[in-house]
Amino acid sequence: MDQAPGSRQDDAHNGLPACYRHADRETGVRCTRCERPICPECMVSASVGFQCPECVRSGSGTGHAPSASRPRTLAGGTLTDDPRLLTKILIGLCLAAYLAQMSMGDSFTDRFDLIGRAIMPALGFGELQGVAEGQWYRMLTSMFLHGSVIHILSNMLSLWWIGGPLEAALGRVRFLALYVASGLAGSALTYLIAEPNQPSLGASGAIFGLFGAMAVLVRRQRYDMRPIIALLVINLIITFGWSGIAWQAHVGGLVAGVLIGYGMVHAPRDRRSLVQFGTCALVLVAVVVTTLLRTAQLT
Repeated sequence: MDQAPGSRQDDAHNGLPACYRHADRETGVRCTRCERPICPECMVSASVGFQCPECVRSGSGTGHAPSASRPRTLAGGTLTDDPRLLTKILIGLCLAAYLAQMSMGDSFTDRFDLIGRAIMPALGFGELQGVAEGQWYRMLTSMFLHGSVIHILSNMLSLWWIGGPLEAALGRVRFLALYVASGLAGSALTYLIAEPNQPSLGASGAIFGLFGAMAVLVRRQRYDMRPIIALLVINLIITFGWSGIAWQAHVGGLVAGVLIGYGMVHAPRDRRSLVQFGTCALVLVAVVVTTLLRTAQLT
């Protein structure tokens, strides 16, 4: 239930108040304009402290005309009406790709999954196929393919739970840069270490990148890190404990996500975009260098 602007609950007796938009989330931060409690997803950076989305949209806390520069998210992204739109689109793309896999069979999957160098009989060709043969697109397209119903359901649930809050905190452009760069880093490490004829597919590399960035964000906001650490440990146990999982993609995505996440939330305000996108660029350079080195080994 919304709390009237200016009213306060007795924090000493009832604990931390709940976010006025998310009743299940306790928070110690309030909007500097209306004093409603706001969680990290609802925080919008202001000149002093944070404001809630309603005050930002109404312009009541901006101190300038609506035509002036738009308010920004925690990481400097543009505030949007639907902070989960890109997350929904990514989930939709993965679901659409899985339906294509189900309808077209292995011939579709084998054209777009990640493989270093191998003969692909399902394609009807007798020559070598893979990233080493110049099919770099596989490092991106494999991020949208999945091997089973359980595989795609687990990944899409993780994407929804982690992606939504991150997209709200970073903004769409920064969130997309994080997702794609982390996924490509996972593909690059898989290509480097795994057997060249071992196919790999799934959004797990990108999602582990989101885990890493979320851990950095939670740390930056001084929130309890135990839930995100526990979730990450569980996923790492599954990664290394079950056979048939491309652990290289998970590790590569996680490392990239931590690096990019740190650059996103700790960038100095006066050079924020340069540091944020520069960090993404450095990860992509590492992806390209790794891919070229591995290709030179295989050809």
